[in-house]
Amino acid sequence: MELSHPGAAETSPLHLVSRPDPVPGDGEVLIEVQACAVCRTDLQIVEGDLEAHQLPLVPGHQVVGRVLAAGPGAAPLGQGELVGVGWLARTCGVCDMCRRGRESLCRRAEFTGWDRDGGYATHMVASREYCYPIPRGLSAVDAAPLLCGGIIGYRSFKLAEVGPGDRLGLYGFGASALLVAQVAIHQGCQVYVVTRGTAAQERARAAGATWVGAPGQPPPEPLQAAITFAPAGAVVVEALRALDRAGSLVINAIHLDRVPEFEYQHLYWERRVQSAANFTRQDSAELLHLASEIPIRTQHEEFPLEEANQALLKLKTDGVRGAAVLIP
Repeated sequence: MELSHPGAAETSPLHLVSRPDPVPGDGEVLIEVQACAVCRTDLQIVEGDLEAHQLPLVPGHQVVGRVLAAGPGAAPLGQGELVGVGWLARTCGVCDMCRRGRESLCRRAEFTGWDRDGGYATHMVASREYCYPIPRGLSAVDAAPLLCGGIIGYRSFKLAEVGPGDRLGLYGFGASALLVAQVAIHQGCQVYVVTRGTAAQERARAAGATWVGAPGQPPPEPLQAAITFAPAGAVVVEALRALDRAGSLVINAIHLDRVPEFEYQHLYWERRVQSAANFTRQDSAELLHLASEIPIRTQHEEFPLEEANQALLKLKTDGVRGAAVLIP
């Protein structure tokens, strides 16, 4: 499914095309796609909120598939092995961020489905060093939603620096927040959810949340940390107001509208705000290990590849229960 020109999801901007199977280059592998989850970042690229880095473009960066072949110099990987490919496609390894072990902030990073073709296809190529073995017992459709919302949500959870007994607020309860909730509860946190819609609120309760409320409704106790998932600046201010002293707020969004003006008292008492940007390969390995240990399970709705436009539109209108997953 190819994007030639960005456009509103309502206009079906993706078009089904046939291409020759891609050929893996140096250090790359050829993957037969089995599942590709649909992310809100895909929607932002398709609609032009995030400027496309190449056109035409095949979106998709939550990909699970089987290895068919390896290019020159690719480290050994078993043919037929099930692997995942995420948002981070490649880093330079030499910039100051990479040298400091912060590859998620690499100044010359490339991203799947943005800088290079992604998984809205039957086949794709990916750098061998950025493919992650999928644990046994985790199916392709269960694993795919973990590879962006899950990993970046997990990184947000790490940045929040909470431990057993701490109160963690989740603002919004889509696919990513559901995954974070499972990790947080597994590690002994109390999860407080603020989200709109009765269906999302019921999912939060079913996931084991300590408390669930609607936007504008403050949690009954101050929070040690909070993570916001909605691309709305007003939610950032609402979450900040709910923090206890020394509380931390992590913004899980690649695109955010304007944060409204707020009183300094909401930031005082050594509260802190930071963003979660991308993820590292270590984050990916840790989350996939946890996914099989907990075990993490996702809610998903499957769509044939050729219905990618419908999946994006349903995501835009909050009509997807859990994660949308394309099946070639």
